[in-house]
Amino acid sequence: MEKATFGAGCFWGVEARFQQVPGVIETAVGYEGGSLEKPTYKDVCTDRTGHAEVVELTFDPQKVSYKVLLDLFFELHDPTQVNRQGPDWGTQYRTVIFFHSREQEAAAKETIARLDASHQYAKPIATQVVPAGTFWRAEEYHQKYLEKRGAVSCHI
Repeated sequence: MEKATFGAGCFWGVEARFQQVPGVIETAVGYEGGSLEKPTYKDVCTDRTGHAEVVELTFDPQKVSYKVLLDLFFELHDPTQVNRQGPDWGTQYRTVIFFHSREQEAAAKETIARLDASHQYAKPIATQVVPAGTFWRAEEYHQKYLEKRGAVSCHI
């Protein structure tokens, strides 16, 4: 099993979509990339901790490749937006890939280069590619939020 961590705006819809992928064993929403230990949702929403809302995946690379997960990540949001997705704004909604290995880093950078060269987007991709740090699991009410409410998606 491997880990993958993606920030693509509000984590509820991102988690819901990745849960549907065969080979994704587990998902968890949380916060990563900031300076405060054990941040809460309230802390992160101040836009002062530096954390992004992220989804951490456990996946079976024999059933789904990291490159497939990357392609889905880029389909789920507008990777040209800086610190916002749709109506949500702030650094916690930034587009970011936290890589867990040099292979993941290379794959992420190759995907970004390919997408930029394709001119699929009118602006350059703003997605950050940074080493994974500490993943702080979000409060339980955020986990599988849409599933708990009988919803299949939100605004992503």
